[in-house]
Amino acid sequence: MKAASVILAHPYEKSFNHAIYHKSIAVLEKNGVHVYAHDLYEENFDPVMPKEELGRQETKDILVKKYTEEMCESDILVFIHPNWWGQPPAILKGYIDRVFRPPYAYDETDPAEAGIGKLQGKIGIVFNTGNTDKEREQKYFQDPLENEWVRCVFGFCGITQTYRKLFGIVAGSSDAQRAQWLQEVGTILETYIKRGL
Repeated sequence: MKAASVILAHPYEKSFNHAIYHKSIAVLEKNGVHVYAHDLYEENFDPVMPKEELGRQETKDILVKKYTEEMCESDILVFIHPNWWGQPPAILKGYIDRVFRPPYAYDETDPAEAGIGKLQGKIGIVFNTGNTDKEREQKYFQDPLENEWVRCVFGFCGITQTYRKLFGIVAGSSDAQRAQWLQEVGTILETYIKRGL
């Protein structure tokens, strides 16, 4: 059976991010995908990288071990988070620091060269929410999350099949608009399930 990791980073349980999270799980399971689902806030994940984990040191954190094993077993990696100051929430940045590391996500080489990605063949999908107008996000802010996820995280670790969707403006959006966005989440996931699995 194929597997997916679905990672949520939003502290408010009634947020639209949570709706995307539950929709993603439902669509994946409906299509026969085994889901590893994690709400980082609910699980009290510690995002702070301890010095004992630097480099290739083995973690003693049970959650980090679990997340790392599931990332390696997953065919699809789905991340759901709001756009806060052009970045993921700190708890998700800590997840990346502690989980997307050698020897699991990549191997280090010469410091002057790029690392060797070890997540080839996986699909990386990111669903973001925001409250900035799309044109301003792209022209003024230059959409920093696109570069961070597609190149700095996925690309560095060898993931070439990627998709990122920014939903907004979320604040003040209608129930009908949110329902339409959730339908889009389902369509995106089903497209990549058929394409990659």
